[in-house]
Amino acid sequence: MSGILVLAEHKNGELIGLSTEILGAARRLADQLGEKVVALSLGSGAGEAARKAITYGADSALTVENPALDEYSGDAWVAALLAAHKEVEPSIVLMGQTMVGRDLAPRYAVRAGTGVAMDCIDLSIEGGKLVMTRPVFGGNAHASYTSKTSPAVATVRAKSQEPLEPDPSRSGEVKAISVDVSSRSKVVGREEVKAEGIRLEDAKVVVSGGRGLGGPEGFEQLHQLAEVLGGAVGASRAVVDLGWVPVSLQVGLTGKVVTPDLYIAVGISGASQHVAGITGVKNVVAINKDKDADIFKISRYGAVVDWKPFMAAFLEECKRLKA
Repeated sequence: MSGILVLAEHKNGELIGLSTEILGAARRLADQLGEKVVALSLGSGAGEAARKAITYGADSALTVENPALDEYSGDAWVAALLAAHKEVEPSIVLMGQTMVGRDLAPRYAVRAGTGVAMDCIDLSIEGGKLVMTRPVFGGNAHASYTSKTSPAVATVRAKSQEPLEPDPSRSGEVKAISVDVSSRSKVVGREEVKAEGIRLEDAKVVVSGGRGLGGPEGFEQLHQLAEVLGGAVGASRAVVDLGWVPVSLQVGLTGKVVTPDLYIAVGISGASQHVAGITGVKNVVAINKDKDADIFKISRYGAVVDWKPFMAAFLEECKRLKA
């Protein structure tokens, strides 16, 4: 087997940011192994996405440009991925830790007779083998794995890899492959949640709230602070479960993984589920009146105070400094 196969997710032909990051990682790994990088893009606009994948480091690309693949379907997408597997016979398969990758990677690994490492934050080559590193124990430790079977399959966390600068002069073959994408499941509708402001995953500042806020009205101040700082608002799973904020704001193992420069945790206890989603944050600032809260163990700065008067004063000071 040879070659690194990358699932290049896209929206109407535009690669998602994580796909460009994975292509950059695949290029660096392939150069060490002396192998090729092959991108796979699916659905309407796959051809355009494939050509862009080459500018971001792929040597060639495969496409299945079928509208039946516009919406993710496990049965159909794994059939397409297996068809690409047959074409490439890869030694490594990489995809994003996205909603698609989380479901597709295990499906594919079972059918390919191999294992999978999910949510990897580092990829390297040792002794000709892929070493896959991922957080464990709620982000308190990292574990590295190699695969005894081939291909080695990994999903990759957003912002853990650097993309290459796109090079429009790069060229490579784009080949359409034929796949039976009939599926036992069918998407009967789709409802998009309208989001305002900066995406949580892209924000350099995240102001996040937990149950310590005492109610959903507490998030109003968090939104004001996030606006002043040019950031986004997040939340713990506990307050999402309580219905205070939509699930789209949830940060953590079962929510979104964020990697801002500054993460302000207000009234958040620091449950392992939540901490797993902020392990890549550069600076955590915790505001909590419970001095024993676990969030302080991972914080660079902390304030053991009642969040409400503290936040009001902090917000006013930020406004004054910005004026």
